[in-house]
Amino acid sequence: MIEMNKEEVKYITSLIEERKEEELKSLVDQLYPADIAELLEELPAEETLFFYRLLPGTVAADVLMEMDELERKEVLDLLTDEEIADTFLTHMDSDDAADLLQELDEDKQDAILAYVDDIEQAGEIIDLLKYEEDTAGGIMRKEMMVVNENWSMPRCMEELRIQASEMDDVYYIYVIDDEERLQGILPIKKVLTSPNVSKIKHVIIRDPIVVHENDSVEEVVRAFERYDLVAIPVVDSIGRLVGVITVDDVVDQMRELHEKDYQLASGLSSDVESSDKVVRQIGARLPWLLLGMVGGMLNSVILGGYDNVFAAVPAISLFIPLMGGTGGNVGMQSSAIIVQDLATGSIKPNKVGSLLLKELAIALMNGGILSLVLFVYNYFYLKDIVVMSSVSISIFAVVIFASLSGTIVPLTLERLKMDPARATGPFITIMNDLIGMFIYMNVTNFLFNYFS
Repeated sequence: MIEMNKEEVKYITSLIEERKEEELKSLVDQLYPADIAELLEELPAEETLFFYRLLPGTVAADVLMEMDELERKEVLDLLTDEEIADTFLTHMDSDDAADLLQELDEDKQDAILAYVDDIEQAGEIIDLLKYEEDTAGGIMRKEMMVVNENWSMPRCMEELRIQASEMDDVYYIYVIDDEERLQGILPIKKVLTSPNVSKIKHVIIRDPIVVHENDSVEEVVRAFERYDLVAIPVVDSIGRLVGVITVDDVVDQMRELHEKDYQLASGLSSDVESSDKVVRQIGARLPWLLLGMVGGMLNSVILGGYDNVFAAVPAISLFIPLMGGTGGNVGMQSSAIIVQDLATGSIKPNKVGSLLLKELAIALMNGGILSLVLFVYNYFYLKDIVVMSSVSISIFAVVIFASLSGTIVPLTLERLKMDPARATGPFITIMNDLIGMFIYMNVTNFLFNYFS
């Protein structure tokens, strides 16, 4: 995509403001939907609506789906139900139409669908609305090339010509039986090289990779990554073909999953955007902030129990931030790697033991090096045997604990059917901070009593 420069944006904006329809229409073919959407997001809703009415149906639909949800809602609020159906829905793939309607309340959905003249299209959209958003059924589309296994090749080619005229892209040709159960895939090469075959079931590729309608989006993404697919058929519980998921839809889902994981790791309890209302953003941020505050209070309780140690060895207070920071960093490193491997499905149940042993070996090496560096530093800087020993021993123990907890916690969350990405956020940092402080204070207290 070639982005527009400031001069081009200014020129197009002036054309919209001055309502120069002919000039705008001549520019439409030169612009990408994403560029138009970005431009319209900067304009008032009324001017956006004016430009929309100049766009061809398919372009208008593509531009609308490229817009931010908040700006899209502002445009839809200015349109009648009939205009939404005629301008957008009738020119959209079924999955995009369903996504658009899911942003509206049920009464609005029904009112808009009533204006869709194509009953078959309306029925397909209604079918898709029944699925949860985070399932294969929720992201699939109904538009696909489908033939019957008992057709001859001449009839197959005739039917494909009819279907292709209504398709934007053709990825695969799916073959079903008389009960609409998926039987395989018909390669386009076979269509071209086997013109006289009696029945196409003799030349199809059987047992294709499929996903089921209620499979999670994560499972769909994993299938695309593992098998390098550009499209995958979706079947119901008895194997009937109900839709197809294409790679462009999966790319969008991958981006959303990464955004969700990043927000969880950043301490947000739900998916939010800068455009969301204040109350929603507070609700997403406050829970982890409260948890962090509780963690800090518990830390103060731990430290408050060792007043005598601080009075006798004041220098140990210098290394309190080091213990918490190191434990949090080590835990985040370990958990980030595990969460990434869990997302790609590369961790097998029978490999967990060897994974923990490897993490322990890494922790021993890292902890040993860090403790040695600190021991040498304190030997020349503080020359206090209690501080030298307690800091080195504590950092060694903290690194080992944080490494193992960063591995075990996401694995446990995965087993409990919870999102393991939570383990890379404040949860693991707060936990390691508390345990690290507990280890440091107890080791220091023991050594102080031992050398006194």
